[in-house]
Amino acid sequence: MNLDNLNFEFYSPWFLLLFLAFIPLFILDARKKKRAGIKVPTTQNMEENKGILLVLFLLKISKYVILSALIIAMARPRTFTVSQDSDDGKGIDIMLSVDVSLSMLAKDLEPDRLTALKRIAKKFVNQRPGDRIGLVAYSGEAFTKVPVTSDHNVVLDEIDNLNPLELQPGTAIGEGLSVAVNHLRKSKAKSKIIILMTDGVNTIENAMPPQVGAQLAKSNGIKVYSIGIGTNGYALMPKRTDIFGDLVFDEVEVKIDEPVLREIAQTTGGKYFRATSNQSLEEVYNEINQLEKSELKTTKLYHYQEYFRIFLLIALVVLLLDALLRWVFYKFLS
Repeated sequence: MNLDNLNFEFYSPWFLLLFLAFIPLFILDARKKKRAGIKVPTTQNMEENKGILLVLFLLKISKYVILSALIIAMARPRTFTVSQDSDDGKGIDIMLSVDVSLSMLAKDLEPDRLTALKRIAKKFVNQRPGDRIGLVAYSGEAFTKVPVTSDHNVVLDEIDNLNPLELQPGTAIGEGLSVAVNHLRKSKAKSKIIILMTDGVNTIENAMPPQVGAQLAKSNGIKVYSIGIGTNGYALMPKRTDIFGDLVFDEVEVKIDEPVLREIAQTTGGKYFRATSNQSLEEVYNEINQLEKSELKTTKLYHYQEYFRIFLLIALVVLLLDALLRWVFYKFLS
């Protein structure tokens, strides 16, 4: 359940127009002030009696306070919060498993593979408002960046922070897949999918084999869409660093283990895609977005805190105080 910020409103704001009635009241009070004042048995030392002057002032403004409180109470001031409630059992849980090996900085996509992927993946996340989404980053090892969550802002931030230098070098496709499976296996969503992205071949011998990861996904009812990222032929890839620590790019043949990626998809009931350009990568995500339609509908729940009782209490207290002051004042004058 997501909770938005505190908001304020008047349920019946038209009652606030009653404040316009104060205008003729002010005019009447002004005319009364011009006429003779209150007749009292004696006025000796009244100007010096600040207590009586204070009582007169309070009696004069009390009616405005009472009317103001009643008008505001009728307008019903209240604060409210809006929460979104959804049935997780009817939604789709999606885990993005992203290869962040150094080769993802290859420049066959604009400006490079990883930057292109970030932009398109974020667009995909924004198109799935009703689904829970998580993020796994992997290269020579795999790491969960975000467990599946409905807080997409966290996912978007972590996609932006993907860095090829944050994990051990290499490409362990099976690790990236199995870590994602581990986070989805207990999900109660109607559909569980993993979008597995890589631009290379499995290079870590003692890591989880991709085929085993695929079987784990299948046994837990998880569908895998695998994506091979990279052009056909050769691409500028980072191969070493110079004496200043800057990456040096060389033309290298693009190698993607398509048979393994296709096998993973077929084993789990998913589909394999090859993205050789920014446009084709975006088309892949658009197709997955169409294939996995969510039936989840979020319901907005409004939680109100009413304040009209406070203003009714103010009106009652001032009314009683006014009556008491008038009784004491006129008894004093009599």
